[in-house]
Amino acid sequence: MANKPDENQSIPPNSSPVPSPAPTSAPEEPYSIFDKRQKALIILLVSTAATFSGFASNIYFPALPTIAHDLDISIELVNLTVTSYLVFQGLAPSLWGPISDVRGRQVAYCCTFLVFLAACIGLAEAKNYATLIVLRCLQSIGSASTIAIGSGVIGDITTRAERGGFMGIFQAGLLVPVAVGPVIGGALAGSLGWRSIFWFLAIYSGAFLICLIILLPETLRPIVGNGCRTPSNPIAKFPLQIYQKTTKIEWIPEPPNSQPAARKGIDVTGPFRILTSKHAAPIIIFLAVYYAVWQMSITAMSSLFEERYNLTETQIGLTFIANGAGSMIGTLIAGKILDIDYRRVKAQHEASSSPTDIEHYNGLARSSISSQDSFPLEKARLRLVPIFSLVQCLSILLFGWTIQYPARIHIAVPIVSTFITGWTAVSAQSVVMTYLVDIFSDRSAAASASLNLARCLFAAGGTSFIMPLASSIGVGLAFTVCVIVQAVALLGVAIQWKFAPKWRREMERAEGEKVQG
Repeated sequence: MANKPDENQSIPPNSSPVPSPAPTSAPEEPYSIFDKRQKALIILLVSTAATFSGFASNIYFPALPTIAHDLDISIELVNLTVTSYLVFQGLAPSLWGPISDVRGRQVAYCCTFLVFLAACIGLAEAKNYATLIVLRCLQSIGSASTIAIGSGVIGDITTRAERGGFMGIFQAGLLVPVAVGPVIGGALAGSLGWRSIFWFLAIYSGAFLICLIILLPETLRPIVGNGCRTPSNPIAKFPLQIYQKTTKIEWIPEPPNSQPAARKGIDVTGPFRILTSKHAAPIIIFLAVYYAVWQMSITAMSSLFEERYNLTETQIGLTFIANGAGSMIGTLIAGKILDIDYRRVKAQHEASSSPTDIEHYNGLARSSISSQDSFPLEKARLRLVPIFSLVQCLSILLFGWTIQYPARIHIAVPIVSTFITGWTAVSAQSVVMTYLVDIFSDRSAAASASLNLARCLFAAGGTSFIMPLASSIGVGLAFTVCVIVQAVALLGVAIQWKFAPKWRREMERAEGEKVQG
């Protein structure tokens, strides 16, 4: 029995065998039984789940000076809690991503939120620096994987032709904390103390976990197929059955005696192998560098605005709104552009291909893409990346050199630069994330985890030395050095564009031969 439905083949209706074929073709099984309303709810749920990673990180920034004073430690030591959070934010999805690709999305979500909830309660009661940094690492383990798992869910229920728009919505949702997190954090720290930040996160995560269990269906295709197969897990069974009864998509229930696809073992090395694969490493390293510089600018904002513009905690929190707004607007627009670009390139490709080639390539079915597919995926997904990169470099230079001279340049200028940086940084991230889910469709959570691993480790290193670097050579020169590194990282995009199509087809051919063998 097939492991997952193939849209290029008709599936007969449930009826007794007949000696001769039916005169009319059987209805074609949909790639996913979830209709538009249901997909919108699922995207809303996974996007909200992904906000916890950003909330736990960004809500914390305005309180850094206060925590340093309250625990009687230096600002450099408090910044190390940001660094440690980013390190585990990179490592944790390498565990939870493969688990969600094998055991199911719901199981992974429940485990991560329980860890996050326990860490938040502990942080709210932390009395010393050692407790703070250890529990921040645990908090990161619980929250960071929600992005990788959410990317896996989107890969389960969407096709290439529509994935860019949904991924843009997902990225916009998870970036809400970038805009409102610092505002909430600044308000809570300024009025109720910094511990109230973690009580807020504990209450928020506990309430949302209940909603997640009740409303989110299992979507992992080896377990539920396109949604027509009911899982044995009672927690996962309940919401999926509701979706099956209310969907407007016509679908054919699987026979009761059907068995789910054989489960693969949990491969925790999968994200590391994707990260080091030649057809993914160049673009992942490129994005990791650009993400790191973005995080370095965000981390430096609190201290620089307090030191050079004498802002309060609440005022510092408000300065983060521009970065968050740019991030959300950028990813929404990038998602729409991705879908438009994909349809345009697909139409051009089909127009220049023979009817046999067109039939061979079906943009709505990922499983139909073979090693012989010549579709220019890199052209469809990556051609806007250099533009985003150039604009981000300019905005980082603007931020560094304007904040260097606070007496001569109004604070509005560096704040506007953070809007542009947020816009371009997450637009590039949305593009690369969608591209990786496309080429690793059967390991979408692991692919997202590999990207997360690289960008968080790079960001952890960057945020640990940006303030010492700025103190020694000046803010303007420090961020100029960052931009030079970004310019070098653009070589990764060039390598991906030129060589990745060939490498990708070699990978698909090798995997096909392995399956046949």
